[in-house]
Amino acid sequence: MSTLAILGNGRVGSGVATALARAGHTVSVADRAPGAAATAIGAAQIVLNATPGAGSLERLTALGEPLRGKILIDVSNATLDGPDGLPAALLYPGSSLAEQLQAALPDTRVVKTLNTMLYSVMTAPGSLSQAPTAFLSGQDPAAKAIVGGLLADLGWEREWITDLGGIETARAVEAAILFVPHVIRSRGFAPFAISIAR
Repeated sequence: MSTLAILGNGRVGSGVATALARAGHTVSVADRAPGAAATAIGAAQIVLNATPGAGSLERLTALGEPLRGKILIDVSNATLDGPDGLPAALLYPGSSLAEQLQAALPDTRVVKTLNTMLYSVMTAPGSLSQAPTAFLSGQDPAAKAIVGGLLADLGWEREWITDLGGIETARAVEAAILFVPHVIRSRGFAPFAISIAR
């Protein structure tokens, strides 16, 4: 079992923290108190970024030293929101938040995953009427294997997980956030995920 620090205590962070703790992992959730994130990261093997994507790069770059040598799981989407508060454009067009994080944190192993679904599906993938897909993007195969194991602990079947390759592939899955406002307007705020049918 792993020791994890979750950065962000909103619906995503708290939901993943609860599910991983239930699976037997040691989990701490860092709030916004001064020093809380660095303290939590220092005691962890794996860090999960569930902070709002628009501010993640600045926030995590400032934590570069405690993040050195860690696996950083990034589930956030960096977007510019429209008047209704829903994503309207990508903050890093032609790139991705995950790529920006890996460039800023070269001694941290960044893995992108779980950002192509409504937050509730992250920890209950079997709740949908058809199998969803969780994508993995990252430079380090060993880190991706560890993250795949954590996904299994969240209920993801092996065949539902697709390793896309290097961190540059994160720009494709991050662009999928642009589907979300249209899906919500069309079908309402109900659980959904991207699924690759084979």
